[in-house]
Amino acid sequence: MARNPNTNRNGHTWTQEEKITIWQKGKIIPNYPPNIWRHDKCGKVMKWDEHGNRSSDYGWEIDHINPVSNGGGDNTENLQPLNWKNNADKGDKLYWSCPN
Repeated sequence: MARNPNTNRNGHTWTQEEKITIWQKGKIIPNYPPNIWRHDKCGKVMKWDEHGNRSSDYGWEIDHINPVSNGGGDNTENLQPLNWKNNADKGDKLYWSCPN
């Protein structure tokens, strides 16, 4: 059975503490409150309270840099915040770059 997007390697939802830790890895947007707004590594805007919301342009998810399908774990170093559109584009790719 396939694991749902935006879940840990066991298919469970992320804890609040995990979400906060990974959110803080997003890039701060000057003149915007960093606890509400951040950029992902590609420059797409994310909004804190839109976590997991694929209906929002600002929705974001926690991505496994090295995908679970390739043996990637839930350690902080292997996780990053991505706008959901970028996370969907990345999928299980190990070698991925931001879309133009």
